Amino acid sequence: MDRLLVLVRHGQSEWNLKNLFTGWKDPGLTEQGIAEAHKAGEQLKDLKLTFDLAFTSVLSRAQKTLDIILGELGQTGLETFKDQALNERDYGDLTGMNKDEAREQFGEEQVHIWRRSFDVPPPGGESLKMTAERVLPYYKAEILPKVLAGKRTIVAAHGNSLRSLIMELEGLSPEEILKRELGTGTPIIYRLDENGGVISVQDLAD
Repeated sequence: MDRLLVLVRHGQSEWNLKNLFTGWKDPGLTEQGIAEAHKAGEQLKDLKLTFDLAFTSVLSRAQKTLDIILGELGQTGLETFKDQALNERDYGDLTGMNKDEAREQFGEEQVHIWRRSFDVPPPGGESLKMTAERVLPYYKAEILPKVLAGKRTIVAAHGNSLRSLIMELEGLSPEEILKRELGTGTPIIYRLDENGGVISVQDLAD
């Protein structure tokens, strides 16, 4: 049985390009982001991968990325589940701020702590720990059982919601996952054993 799970971060968004904290805001993809999504679909097609199910967040940049990938695979209309549990981390009061301006206002060290600590949230927002506390129960209840049943599954989501999943899948520490950079529009392919452990991982950025 092929227990396939593919994770892909959305392509570059308009706010990624402008270096803004995005969180739960809903900017669209840039031309580069659209091209990244097409490339992701082409990479998966070259590997002859197809899917039985898809999961994504309620934010359009992830949904559009998924739609483009499925279009490349000839799988438009694939059964897709959308849930805010897979949304990007909420950056609270930082949302919409330019990251350089935030450093000027709050200090470089404080902004670095908010961005790269595991359990310190920005004002009014979520830490990575808090993000994981909504992502992982959804993964264990909704996604993992389907993968274990042999449903080949793709998840199109966001940098921090996917970090939560990668931390769980690869058994990484908070320090290790915070150093993990996820490229926009780059698929990561996991094959799991019958207990949900990782047999193999292939990062198509490599």
